[in-house]
Amino acid sequence: MAETQYNFLMLSAMYENGGNTTHRLLDGHPEMFVYPFESQPGTKFVTDHLSSMYPLKYRWPIFPSSATAEEMYRLIIDEECRVRANTPFVSKFRDAAFDFADKDRMAAYLEFLKDKPLTRANVMEAFYRATFIAWKNVKKTGNEKFWVGYSPIIGVDGDKIIRDYGERGHVLHVVRNPFSAYGDTKKRPAPLSIDHYMLGWVTCQYYAKIFAEKYPNNFHIVKYEDEIKNPKEVLGALVQKLGLAPSDTLAEPSWNGEVLKQVFPWGTIRIPTEESNVATGRELNKEEIAEIYARTKEWITHYGYEEVYQKIAA
Repeated sequence: MAETQYNFLMLSAMYENGGNTTHRLLDGHPEMFVYPFESQPGTKFVTDHLSSMYPLKYRWPIFPSSATAEEMYRLIIDEECRVRANTPFVSKFRDAAFDFADKDRMAAYLEFLKDKPLTRANVMEAFYRATFIAWKNVKKTGNEKFWVGYSPIIGVDGDKIIRDYGERGHVLHVVRNPFSAYGDTKKRPAPLSIDHYMLGWVTCQYYAKIFAEKYPNNFHIVKYEDEIKNPKEVLGALVQKLGLAPSDTLAEPSWNGEVLKQVFPWGTIRIPTEESNVATGRELNKEEIAEIYARTKEWITHYGYEEVYQKIAA
């Protein structure tokens, strides 16, 4: 039987910018294989001018040319999935029914790569295809045409993904106003400082703008604020651009097709609504709001966030 053509969509977003929410909204689409957790494809061999800013696990991978297929597989960090599969009792997803063994995925991965050149495109295609072969209780429709991953900030490598797959490769970058994003970031056990976080946030938007202009058919941007107003309409327009049909499933976040009452623990954002988005930004004090505005005002103008800023700063 001939293999289904591989089409790939990678989701990107700065931390707490709505990437997990988008990931869960796409989850139930009948024409998509949506990765169960953050796919974190990076390897320790990613070394460039961004390596000190962003965790290597979130980057598009680099593989040594001397590595075997098995060695390449083991280099892929994929932390969330492997922790859930191998040590489920310490995983934040311990309560999610996940019938999956990493050894089964590696076997399917190696089988796919048999007699194929070990290009990055082939290795990553094998990785994503094999995930849905090894995942025994995944709900399938038989109509899947796209494999979907999510890794925070990976939009900075969007050009690499698109060059690897050509017209079959796409990136969707999600942007959220920086005030609400930082409000959620502050809830982490060890939150980044404003200057650290905003440098990362601005850099993400910089690369997203460049790649969206350079690859208009393959690099897509959505605002979290637009998405939560009407996810079915906003994401419906995206899937149609990908050649897929709109679906009622886009209206609610889900995991393996089961509707979620809240996005957490898949993301810090629990309930994705306009009201909670503004309320989260208002949790910051006036000094923090002023500092964030000073560091991001050009992008606030670019994305039309002035109204959100006025509501939060009021």
